[in-house]
Amino acid sequence: MKEIEIFDRYGKLLKQLNPNQAWDGTYLDNNLPADDYWFTIKLYNNNTIKNHFSLKR
Repeated sequence: MKEIEIFDRYGKLLKQLNPNQAWDGTYLDNNLPADDYWFTIKLYNNNTIKNHFSLKR
């Protein structure tokens, strides 16, 4: 895995992470609301995994 991107429901990029980083559910130092979010995982073999998750507060 080389990169993870997290998006809101409208496709706005909220965070880009490398595999060694964690995400704390914030955007610009503000807690994001409990909601559905989407992610893209870019792999070293150029494959991409896309899915979604629910952030619970």
